[in-house]
Amino acid sequence: MADSKTSTKKKQRRSVPSGQLHIQATFNNTIVTFTDKKGNALTASSAGATGFRGSKKGTAYAAQIAAEKVAEAAKSQFGASSVDVFVKGVGLGRDAAIRAMGSHEIRVDSIKDVTGVPHGGCRPRKARRA
Repeated sequence: MADSKTSTKKKQRRSVPSGQLHIQATFNNTIVTFTDKKGNALTASSAGATGFRGSKKGTAYAAQIAAEKVAEAAKSQFGASSVDVFVKGVGLGRDAAIRAMGSHEIRVDSIKDVTGVPHGGCRPRKARRA
């Protein structure tokens, strides 16, 4: 129990002025994670964790709220002032989560799309009928 207390104190003292912001935007949810330069997760939030349920989790507004929650924690706990953004997925929350950083005075240095693209791979699902 003493170890957990010292680790929480250590996390509060840690200063990460420049980090990474990973945004995973799917059709059903948006997950936003703030990491250090090595990729070690420091704080995270999602549209579901901010109180949205069902189809509302996939909206741009839900992604914005999740990103604001992460930005506030990154700024207050770790002193973040600039981030490199890595976006994965095709959901509605891609742009909204990036724009939310500007409202918290966190500078966006670069934006990189890391969405996985299959080359070969397994057989795709049958096409949806309209």
